[in-house]
Amino acid sequence: MKYKINLFPAKEENLIDKIIYFSFHYLRYILVITQIIVIAVFFYRFKIDQEIVDLKDALMQKQEIITVSLPLIKEISAIEKKTTQINEIMMKQNKLELSLKYLLSVFPEKLFLQKLTIDYDGNYNLVGWTTDPNILRIFYNRLQKDKRFERITLKNIIKEVDGYSYSFTLKNPVITK
Repeated sequence: MKYKINLFPAKEENLIDKIIYFSFHYLRYILVITQIIVIAVFFYRFKIDQEIVDLKDALMQKQEIITVSLPLIKEISAIEKKTTQINEIMMKQNKLELSLKYLLSVFPEKLFLQKLTIDYDGNYNLVGWTTDPNILRIFYNRLQKDKRFERITLKNIIKEVDGYSYSFTLKNPVITK
């Protein structure tokens, strides 16, 4: 076995030697790592810039879509409003038709109608005459019993030479099928 024994004292290194040793051994690694970080940040910046450009393009496209479709949306809302109005008118017509059919189906043969007035809300004013007041009472009771109108008013009955004249008001028809 051979041993190497160094009996010389260790050489003291001065500050310049330590700096040179550090710069040759460790500083190059620090510089390489720093350059890698700078390059990574550089590429990340390119990626972020590209995403910003893509988002701006997408925003512009969506704004153009909104600009182009805005008249269409306005037209659709106008059509929807008209459709709602048409449905309301159709419901009123249906209500009027059903109430008129009912009224004509229960109207007695011995009552004579001189004037029938129907307003926009479906309220009826009936003016006529009859020879038998009992028929008028039966008709009035039937209207009350069927409850097809919210309010039924027999305004007047006047005895005349050839019979009785009457006046009815039927308000707010109720739809029942």
